[in-house]
Amino acid sequence: MKNYFIEHRKGLFGTIVFHVIIAIIFIIFGFRTPLPLPEEEGILINFGTDDAGFGLIEPTVSYQPEQEDASVPEVASSPESESTTTEEEILTQELEEAPEVEAVPEKDPELEKKEREAREAEERRQAELEQQRLEELERQRQEELERQRREEEQRRANDIQNRIGDALTGAKNQAQNTSTGEGVTDSIGNQGRQDGSVESTNRTGEGLGDKGISFSLEGRTPQSLPKPEYNSQAEGIVVVAVTVDRNGNVTSATPGVQGSTTLNDNLVSAAKKAALAAKFDRKPEAPATQRGTITYIFVLQ
Repeated sequence: MKNYFIEHRKGLFGTIVFHVIIAIIFIIFGFRTPLPLPEEEGILINFGTDDAGFGLIEPTVSYQPEQEDASVPEVASSPESESTTTEEEILTQELEEAPEVEAVPEKDPELEKKEREAREAEERRQAELEQQRLEELERQRQEELERQRREEEQRRANDIQNRIGDALTGAKNQAQNTSTGEGVTDSIGNQGRQDGSVESTNRTGEGLGDKGISFSLEGRTPQSLPKPEYNSQAEGIVVVAVTVDRNGNVTSATPGVQGSTTLNDNLVSAAKKAALAAKFDRKPEAPATQRGTITYIFVLQ
């Protein structure tokens, strides 16, 4: 078989080349659309006058459509019409001089430029005034919202303070009538200090009298409890949870914990700042992080 292909390879090669050439000729000349394209032809229809008919012989009298007489009758001219036409022609012969149109003087380009700049400047000024008006309205709206927020916050603080006062008054009256002691321990007695106040809710710790500051940190003595600096017209109690190290430094402060009567931003911020600046005595045997509280009582200035 291999020898057969070797002997006839020239013939096979020639056959392949021939068929390839024939295929190329068909592609180039055989698949081309002749231009121009032939026109479409219709079907020739027999002459007639109706959609139906009968018979094999075409009628000899062909149908001719009636043609309307397009001639226009001539109108006889009368002497009256001629005189009217003559009068009209005579009347129309009188020509009036057209009014002279005054030429519009051209504007000075420099003057037009100044007028355009003046208009643009006025438009900018009006836009600035409108922007200022909108900014003033927004400022007034923000002030009104801030005023309403402060009033609502003050109202909530007053409600909390009133409820606490009512609860303390009721508890004190009840204690005077039915109780012989008070406290959070399991022992019998009135928990607190003899030099303390019946209005205070802190049963342990120390206080600083008229400074409005008290603390609760077992076994530690404060060396410095700075007074909060604030100028807000608000009042209330802010309890700050503090963490103190062995050297007496306050390492963290969280204001607004249980016992607080206000969440005013200014009071809370002032209480936290004052708590972080507090200093207690050094105690090497104390825990590495000892937890306690510092209470600040804010009054209206």
